[in-house]
Amino acid sequence: MTEPGKTQGTEPATAPATAHGGTATGAEPAPRKAIIQTLTGRVVGDKMNKTVTVLVERRVQHPIYGKFVTRSSKYHAHDENNEYKVGDLVEIVACRKLAKTKAYKVSRLIEKSRVV
Repeated sequence: MTEPGKTQGTEPATAPATAHGGTATGAEPAPRKAIIQTLTGRVVGDKMNKTVTVLVERRVQHPIYGKFVTRSSKYHAHDENNEYKVGDLVEIVACRKLAKTKAYKVSRLIEKSRVV
């Protein structure tokens, strides 16, 4: 039987934490893997030096009507060698702020633009 006002099974599942961030048993916590935000989009502007503008489109369902709507956002991404051109499909990854509006780097080229 338990005491009044106390519930059964409320003990913490892990050892209590110490001041330096470890556990009281001395075992180090498992290292956390960083979650890197990646987006895929089409280059719509390459007029700036070492920067491209990438249009990222996503499809979301309308909360009331249920129809799928295309939402888009533009991001400035760092292009070190000015190698990506308008129409290229690229993958960008989040990084530290490189400029006032630039916080992404182009990680890889997915598809080269077709000449029409």
